[in-house]
Amino acid sequence: MADRKPESLHSSIGLLGISAGALLLAVHFYSLPRAAPLIPSTALGVLLLVLSSLLAYAGIWRSLRNASLLLSLCLTISVFWCGYGVVFILEGQGILKDTGSFRNAMVPGLVTFTLALLIIAAVGFLCREVILAMIASAVSLASAHEVAMHYSPAFGSSAVACNYMVVCLVGGYFALGRILYFLTKEKAALPGTDLAKKKSHEQIQASSGSVNPFAVTGLILNMLPASVFGCRLLGVTSKLFIGQVPWLWAAGIYQIGICILSYRAMDVLMATFFGFTSILKLAGGYCLLYPTWQPEEPSFPTPFLVVFAILFAVLALFLTLKSPVDGLYLLVYVAYCIALACCPKGFFEGGPQGVDVAIFVASALMTLIHLYNVKASAKIPTGKVAVKALLARSSFLKLREGPDLHAPYLGYSKYADAEVLGYACSVLASFAITMTGDPQAPLATVVIPWVVVAGGILKLLGGSVAFARGKTLESSAFILYAVMWIIWGLTRYAGLYGTTRSFHTAVGIIAFMLFNGFIVFCTLFLNITWFFYSLTFFLITISFLLDAIHALPAGYDIAATLIFGLVSFYCFLSALCNSIFEGSCFPMGRPIVQLSGVGGGMIKCLHLPARKASSVKRIADILKNGGTCGIPTDTVYVLVAACNRPDAVEKAHRTKRQAQDRPMSLWISSLKQLEPAKHLFSPLLWDFMEAAWPSPISLVVPRGEWVDCLGMKDSAKYVGTLQSVAIRIPDCSVTTHLIDLVGPIVVTSANPTGEADTTHHNQVYAKLGDKVDAVLCDGPSPENIASTVVDCTKIDSGNIGFFRVGIIPKSQVLQILEQVQKKHALGPKSGPCTTKGHAEHGNRGHAVHNGVGSAASEEAAPIQPRDDGYENHTRL
Repeated sequence: MADRKPESLHSSIGLLGISAGALLLAVHFYSLPRAAPLIPSTALGVLLLVLSSLLAYAGIWRSLRNASLLLSLCLTISVFWCGYGVVFILEGQGILKDTGSFRNAMVPGLVTFTLALLIIAAVGFLCREVILAMIASAVSLASAHEVAMHYSPAFGSSAVACNYMVVCLVGGYFALGRILYFLTKEKAALPGTDLAKKKSHEQIQASSGSVNPFAVTGLILNMLPASVFGCRLLGVTSKLFIGQVPWLWAAGIYQIGICILSYRAMDVLMATFFGFTSILKLAGGYCLLYPTWQPEEPSFPTPFLVVFAILFAVLALFLTLKSPVDGLYLLVYVAYCIALACCPKGFFEGGPQGVDVAIFVASALMTLIHLYNVKASAKIPTGKVAVKALLARSSFLKLREGPDLHAPYLGYSKYADAEVLGYACSVLASFAITMTGDPQAPLATVVIPWVVVAGGILKLLGGSVAFARGKTLESSAFILYAVMWIIWGLTRYAGLYGTTRSFHTAVGIIAFMLFNGFIVFCTLFLNITWFFYSLTFFLITISFLLDAIHALPAGYDIAATLIFGLVSFYCFLSALCNSIFEGSCFPMGRPIVQLSGVGGGMIKCLHLPARKASSVKRIADILKNGGTCGIPTDTVYVLVAACNRPDAVEKAHRTKRQAQDRPMSLWISSLKQLEPAKHLFSPLLWDFMEAAWPSPISLVVPRGEWVDCLGMKDSAKYVGTLQSVAIRIPDCSVTTHLIDLVGPIVVTSANPTGEADTTHHNQVYAKLGDKVDAVLCDGPSPENIASTVVDCTKIDSGNIGFFRVGIIPKSQVLQILEQVQKKHALGPKSGPCTTKGHAEHGNRGHAVHNGVGSAASEEAAPIQPRDDGYENHTRL
């Protein structure tokens, strides 16, 4: 029930946001024949932008839960109203001065979303999503009527307003259904308004990552710039100008967002493709914006577009192995880049515009296929099964599959690896700057979008994802290079570069060179390919420096960028192969300098997310087979081994470099595991354990025969001392569930003796290295302080001591003891403790009588939150 309410809440926000926007547009079009509309154009545009942001939030949040039709509807209308609102703002500010300019600005976007929403409506009706289908069809008809209204006075604005009123009525019906649903405490709901129904098997499978639900929106975004340039070729619009820039840049910005969400959906190839197309969209908007300050149209660098076509072709080849239909679709973009390379004026010529028409049609068909396959149980065949069967017969090529397909280097990540896009952006940026351009008119050659967007923005994206996946060095390099491309691109190709700035530019470049020198040094310990990748970028920075001080030899910059581009292309191919195939067709190589110890081996520690029950089961299997694992707890991360595996306990002891005076502690999941030995504990001690657990309180109890009841065997010599053992039931459901699967476990802190506590799963591997078999990852620890260790060896005489005061304060422990003592004072007096070894236990600290006083160990040494468990109480 807790999961249903947030889901239905965000669904309600999405649909009611669409209804609110439809109401605004209905009022606008009803009042359009008046001399002064009720809502000014600027105000209407701003309101549409606000609603667009709201719909984007609702669509993205819901898409992270399941692959429903609602996310496609919300994101599509969000893009629509984003561009739509900016065009209204331009009209309100007087930039679109006449009716013809307003029509030329509006029609390309309206045509796109008329068809896109019609496709969503058709799939909605086929899949019995009636409310969503009615909303999509009504908005689609409204857009179609608006297009007709711009070209024929016979179509009045009332028809557009009526369609938007239908959306409002459907939204009102939905709101009424939700109110009824909550008033009746979820017992009654109008048909189609119960959004908290259990998802079908197909939807659950889609949300698990096998299908990319964001691909539909990405394909619709590809239709938008194709419509802008295709309408010009077909004569639907009379010119290309600044009024169409909102559609192009809205599509480009949203496409970058779809790229990020595709990485979230673990779809590396489509995410890379959407990153590529976002570059083209933003470059198209730049070209339409350029004539506002220069009368002539900009020219395009041919080498860059040829390289772009090669990257699209390679990506299409690899995508064909996953989905042949998607691979064929990418070939249209290969033709598009070739057409742009053959035409000096690029987007403004008929050849590329003809390919834009083909992109529009192909994107519409792919939208229908993807949307239907995401939603419906019966799938439209895309050739995946045939290619998979063909590759299954091959002994050379084998596709990577399984739960560890996108396993990160350290920890677990919600995103797939973005290195493919990062390397591709390096290729694009390096070949873009091979075009020097005219110093008198630096903006006349289209270089800024390729360098700033590809080399800068998208490379920052790749660096951020690499950091989230535990690749600290790679992410640092990507981010540093992205900043360098952005600064140099804007300085060199935006007219900001001059003689007076040469010295300051040189100083900045030298600073970048120092940072890159450190990265080059670090890559010696990573692999050979990364070493050459960072070293060749060093050559690029040298060319920047020589250019800044006017000492650049002829041809040096071209040679440096070509070398860096070729090395980046090899990295691009290697990352692509590693993301698709098992093995390495294009190896990255071994480290030039091999380190021993942590990180020096080739075996990677298994990292599993704690939020999955399957991960806990795999950790349990590793522990049963004699492995050692790092796991999260209610305090800090700990290193554990199964009690019944002496070899594993000894391995944990060696891994930890355990000091002899700091024995390991024992954890159980319930007192039922000690039930057979209950008679070996005094009643007071047993009741105190019941009252204190589960919690971050470790109780040091006398050692006795009860230890043998837990099946410790030879492991017992590593746990506790000859006189006592520290035992605890953690207050963590993941940990207790793991103990239920494995049995009692031996615990020590997940750090070498003497070091600080481990408070994140990444630190477990960083501190203990490949000596740990697996890590159960749960992000940052809930607390940064270890457990409280209480000496209960003389509890029957009313004395307890504190070896360590951790997260639980001393007063709270004493309060628990006082309550237990009162309970026993009302009943018969408890007999002496029958636990073997109790009488032999020495007095290692000044005890607390009846909860008053403090342990002498606290005066001898300051209490510091160190290793979780019972490791330092004998020393204290």
